[in-house]
Amino acid sequence: MYVCLCTGITEDDVRRCVAEGAQTLADLSEKLGVATGCGTCAEHALTLIQSAELASARPQPRVINAYAV
Repeated sequence: MYVCLCTGITEDDVRRCVAEGAQTLADLSEKLGVATGCGTCAEHALTLIQSAELASARPQPRVINAYAV
C-alpha cells in the first residue's frame, strides 16, 4: 500500500527504512522523501514507525529443539 503518493513510497519502503535505523519522520523525509510534498502521509508514516518500535520491544520467543517456549 502506498504511504506517500507524491513520492511513490510504500509501506514496505518505510518498514525497510525503519529496520535500517530511521526513527523519526525527519529520518524518513531525509532518506525517502516522505512528507516533503503535500504532507498528508505524515500521520501514516508515524504510525508505521510506532508499530515497528512496538514490534521490536516485544519479547521474542526462544526456540529450543524447534519448539517455541
